[in-house]
Amino acid sequence: MIRRSFLGAVRLGQHRVLPGVPQVLPRLSPTSAFGSSADSLVSRFCPEKTDLKDYALPNASWCPDMLNLYQEFLEKTKTDGWVKLPSFKSNRDHIQGLKLPFGLAVASDKSDWRIFTRCIQEEGQGYEYVIFFHPSKKKSICLFQPGPYLEGPPGFAHGGSLAALMDETFSKTAYLAGEGLFTVSLNIRFKNLIPVGSVAILNVDVEKIEDQKLYMSCIAQSRDQQTVYAKSSGKEVLSLNPLPPSPSRQTERRTLMMLAQAGTSFLEWDWHL
Repeated sequence: MIRRSFLGAVRLGQHRVLPGVPQVLPRLSPTSAFGSSADSLVSRFCPEKTDLKDYALPNASWCPDMLNLYQEFLEKTKTDGWVKLPSFKSNRDHIQGLKLPFGLAVASDKSDWRIFTRCIQEEGQGYEYVIFFHPSKKKSICLFQPGPYLEGPPGFAHGGSLAALMDETFSKTAYLAGEGLFTVSLNIRFKNLIPVGSVAILNVDVEKIEDQKLYMSCIAQSRDQQTVYAKSSGKEVLSLNPLPPSPSRQTERRTLMMLAQAGTSFLEWDWHL
C-alpha cells in the first residue's frame, strides 16, 4: 500500500482584518453569532417560507434509487425526527447575519455567489444531492448522485468530487450540531469508485465535541451497503469566545490568526492508495 499525504492551502477569499480584533481564537456561543439559542439553528437554516430556489428537491435527472431513498427519508421527517435541509446556491442564504471570526470580511460586491457543490447549474450534470439531519442524534445522511461533469476515471466520479461533498456535509452537520464554522482537517481513505449516475449514501456522525473542536466521521457506501466507497474523518473549529490559556492553545490561536490575516486556511488530506 502506498500512502501519500499532502497539505494544501485553500484561499478563503478577499477579506480584511478589522481594527481591534483580539488576537485569540474566539469561542462560538449560541448568543455570539445571532443573539439566540442553538435550538433555533435548524429553524434559521430551514426557513418555512422563502423565494430562494431549493436545489435539494427531486428533478428529472434523479434515478429511481435516488427518488426512492429521498421518499424514504422524507417519511422519516414526519415520524423519526429527521429534518430535510434545503440547499440554496450560497451559504449567505442559509446563515444570514453570521459574523465570521478573525474579522474576516468580503470586499467584493459580486452578487452571484455559489457554493462549490452548487456551481453546475444543469440538472443531473454535476452534484445532485440532498442532506437529512437528525438534531438529537447529531448525525446526517447525504444522498449523492454524481453527474458526468464530475467524472474522473471513465464512467466513474472523481475522488475529489466525493471529498468536496463530504466536506460540505461535514460543514452543514457541524454548524447545526454545534455551530462549527471551518474545516480544520479532513482525512479520507478511498475504497472503491462511484459509478456516474448511481447513488452513494454518506453517513455522517458527530463523534465528540472537545477542546474547541467538533470531531466527525463519514462512511460513503452503496444503497445495499455492500460497497464502501470511502471513509473519512473531519475536524471543525467550533468556538468564538476565548478559552482559558494553555501553551498548546496559545500556539494554535497564533497559527489560526496568522492564517486568517494571510487569507488562507489549511486543509489536511491523507490519501491511502
